[in-house]
Amino acid sequence: MKSIWIVDDDHSIRFVLEKALTREGLPVRTFSQTREVLAALEEDTPQVLVSDIRMPGGSGLELLTAVKKQLPGLPVIIMTAYSDLDSAVSAFQGGAFEYLPKPFDLPRAVELIRRAQEESQRESVIEAEQVEMPEMLGQAPAMQDVFRAIGRLSQSHVTVLITGESGSGKELVARALHKHSPRAEGPFVAINTAAIPKDLLESELFGHERGAFTGAQATRRGRFEQAEGGTLFLDEIGDMPLDLQTRLLRVLSDGQFYRVGGHSPQRANVRVVAATHQNLETLVKEGRFREDLFHRLNVIRLRLPPLRERREDVPLLARYFLQRSANELDVETKRLSEAALQRLINFDFPGNVRQLENICHWLSVMAPSLVVEAKDLPQELLAAPGSYPTAAVTDVVPSATGLTSMPAPPPLPAGMVTLPPSPDAWIAEMAREARRLLVAGEPDVWDVLTRRFEASLILTALDLTRGRRIEAAQKLGIGRNTITRKIQELDLDA
Repeated sequence: MKSIWIVDDDHSIRFVLEKALTREGLPVRTFSQTREVLAALEEDTPQVLVSDIRMPGGSGLELLTAVKKQLPGLPVIIMTAYSDLDSAVSAFQGGAFEYLPKPFDLPRAVELIRRAQEESQRESVIEAEQVEMPEMLGQAPAMQDVFRAIGRLSQSHVTVLITGESGSGKELVARALHKHSPRAEGPFVAINTAAIPKDLLESELFGHERGAFTGAQATRRGRFEQAEGGTLFLDEIGDMPLDLQTRLLRVLSDGQFYRVGGHSPQRANVRVVAATHQNLETLVKEGRFREDLFHRLNVIRLRLPPLRERREDVPLLARYFLQRSANELDVETKRLSEAALQRLINFDFPGNVRQLENICHWLSVMAPSLVVEAKDLPQELLAAPGSYPTAAVTDVVPSATGLTSMPAPPPLPAGMVTLPPSPDAWIAEMAREARRLLVAGEPDVWDVLTRRFEASLILTALDLTRGRRIEAAQKLGIGRNTITRKIQELDLDA
C-alpha cells in the first residue's frame, strides 16, 4: 500500500498526524520541507499528500502545482489557518482535494484523509481502465455479434451493407471493416450521399474533367479515385438519386466509371461499404431504389443495434465519452453518480450513441461538480417518460434555524428514483410562510427565510452524505469552502 505523505515544518503536527494514521493501519511518511517531497517523488509516489500551506523553503501551493503536473489524479489536502482562507481558495483552484483548517479536530482530520484515500483508490482503478480505447466499444450480445462479423470479414473484399438507426455508429463499423481488412494500408474515404445536393453528388463521386460544366476550371478526382486501393464508405445510400444509382451499379458490376464530361474509362479498385437507416426493401417496392443495386449491395448485411437494445453498454460508453471530452477541454473528468447513471441507462436515446456522446460533452462543460447527479442531467433526460421522483429526506433542523422536521415518504423500489410529482409545491409552502411572517409584522423576513432555506438545503445534503461536507458541497453544486462558511454562519456545526 502506498503511504500517506505529511508535509509540515511543525514537528508536532507531523507527529500527531503520523501517530493517528498509524493507529488506523495507514503507512505514513513525513517531510519538513517541500524540496524533500519533490526529491522523494523521483523514486516513489504517495496515495494522499497532506501539506501545510506556509513553510520556509517553498509553500504548499507551489508544491501543489508541481505535484499536480506530475500526478494529476493525486488527492492533495492543504492544511491552513482560518486566516489563510484566501489561500485555500487558490488551493482549490489549483486542484486541491480539500483543506484542513488549523487547529483541527484529529478524528475529523483522519476521516478526511480516509476519504482522500478512497478517492485515490477510485482514481487508480479508473486510470487502470483508461487504456487506449478500441475503435468500437460494446459488451452487449448484439454488439459481440457485430464484432464477430467484422472478424469473419477481415480478409474479404466483399461489399457490405450496414443498417441501423441514425447515430448508432455505422461509420465506426465501416472504419473497423477497413482497418482489419487487407486494404488497411489504403485510404478510407467517406461520403454522406444525403448531405450533398444532387447536382454536385455525381461530381463528388466520380470527379469531372476540365470544362465539364460552368466552374469546372480544372480536372478533379472524385471519391472513387481518392479511395483507390482502399475503402469507400457511402453513408445514407437510400437517399441516392435513381440516376446515380444506375452509375453506381455499373461501377460495382464492371469496376469502371467515367468522370463527368470524360470519355476515358477509369478503373475502380475500391471496396464499397454502404450504410442506411432506411428500409431498402420498402424503398425498392416504392420504386425509389433500384432492386438490382439493392441485391448488389446486400451481399453481406450487418445490422447495428440501437443503444436502447444494448443498455448494458451505456456505462462503458458514458465513461469513455466523459474522459474524451475532458481531454479535449483540458478539464477534470466528470463521474456519474449511481442515480445519474441509472437515468442514462433507462433513457431510450432516440439519437443513439451520438446523442450519448453529445450529452457527455455537455456535462463536461455544464455540470457544476465532478460528480454528476441526476439533477445535473440535461432537460431532455429529466423530462423523459419514466422519469423518477427523488424522495425527500427526514431532517430535524436545530431549533436555532426555526425549521421543523420534514417526514420522508415511503421508500422507493430498489434502483428507482423519481422527480417530485409537484415540483412547485415547496415554493407555494414558502410563499404561505412568507405571507404569515409579513402579516404578523415579523422583522427581517428576507434574512429569516433565506437562512431557513440555506440551512434546509445544507442539512439535507449532509444527511444524504452522512456528514461528508465535500460530497455534500458537490451535490449542492457549491464550493467546499462555501459550505464550510455557511455551516459556521448558520450555526449548524453544533
